[in-house]
Amino acid sequence: MDKGWQHPLPEMPAPPAARAWQRLTPPEGYAVQWRRLIDAALELGLGPEDLAAGGMDDVAAARGWKPATVTLYSKVARYGGVPLPVPPTPEPDPRSLDLRPLTEVRSEDPEHLRTVVWCAIALGWPAPVGTFRDLRREQVHPTARRLVVHTDDGEWSVPGALLAWHAWEEVRSRFPALADSPWVLPALRRGPGYTSTVGGRLSSQALQVTFTKHAVRTALYLRATTTGARRARAEALAAVYETLSYDSYRRLALAGGVEPVAERGAVRAERAARANRASAAPPAG
Repeated sequence: MDKGWQHPLPEMPAPPAARAWQRLTPPEGYAVQWRRLIDAALELGLGPEDLAAGGMDDVAAARGWKPATVTLYSKVARYGGVPLPVPPTPEPDPRSLDLRPLTEVRSEDPEHLRTVVWCAIALGWPAPVGTFRDLRREQVHPTARRLVVHTDDGEWSVPGALLAWHAWEEVRSRFPALADSPWVLPALRRGPGYTSTVGGRLSSQALQVTFTKHAVRTALYLRATTTGARRARAEALAAVYETLSYDSYRRLALAGGVEPVAERGAVRAERAARANRASAAPPAG
């Protein structure tokens, strides 16, 4: 039976913070987040007892965590046996955002095209990052007007992604390892692992990093190429792109009214979609 955190016995000093954390078992499925929570707490010299007594405010301030991140790590702490109150998950901000610049083909660089086709498909088929990690080329079929994605959960028609798909397929055909790869989003270079190969399946973490780099580069592109009256709007868009994650991209696509692919985030996205529709409706006469 897993050991949970307990208050020290009366008049017994609490163990050192690092040792106190070692006594706890990471919650199943959250080992990475649990490690990050411990690292953040130990930076301030906080053990489980200190965190339970003082809450997450100091840790969140030291790490610059946003409200949604505080909610996540509060839940992870509770799953691991540290009795923290869980703040409500905040509503998405912004509720809507122009995502099209992230889907535009601007060069033949393989890394650029790989992420562009991901963004283009996700704009109409907002699957979680793990689903894209496992997506195989045989599951994506281009037609004359759109892509059709087949999975065990059903079939989806994805408009607006053909240009990116054909550009990516044409470029990857020049490299045998990429041309032979079964994955839609294969590795472009070897990673640190022994089994890592060009054309192999990327990890979810590597995909998240890839998306972040693409968003930042798109922000730089907007700043460098936009002039005149559109400059202020491009600057505001670029400022959001600089901190955009794929999870936020997916949530924004869902909030735009796209059909959910998975349950995760669907309820919050529907609330945001309703709010977006209400704000766009003409005032009652």
